[in-house]
Amino acid sequence: MAVYGQYPQDAAGRPGGVDARVLWSGGAATALVVALIALVGVVVFRGVFDIPILAPEGDGVWGDVSTVWFMAAAAICALLAVGLAHLLLLSTPRALSFFSWIVGLATVVAGVAPFITDAALSSKLASALINVVIGFAILGLVSGAARSAVARAVRNG
Repeated sequence: MAVYGQYPQDAAGRPGGVDARVLWSGGAATALVVALIALVGVVVFRGVFDIPILAPEGDGVWGDVSTVWFMAAAAICALLAVGLAHLLLLSTPRALSFFSWIVGLATVVAGVAPFITDAALSSKLASALINVVIGFAILGLVSGAARSAVARAVRNG
């Protein structure tokens, strides 16, 4: 069992810690989930609704290499969120409140970003929806992993 750093306090005001193994394994699982959300979003919108996102319509249901980059970007965002959560847990009071605000605002930016492109409105809406679902997944899954990492460290510490 590895406990790294000091969490400012647990719910009872006692010093706690962060189980980095639990946090980062949850983060790796989150990265996989959000990459798959990106893939499912592309397949659903391109294949079911015939909305061209990330590539021209002629590239088919799976799109092109942009789909792989979108999946990779989603996974990288999840891992960056885990790093942010870990940093906040080690240094900040009410770390998960700050984490929620940061990820929530980043999700708003990701949801609005497609609307600054020249794409069709349907493509903008589809891209925005996928981005927001990815953001909510990162927020919920990483927050849950962080709570588990702190609880485990407090329980075993």
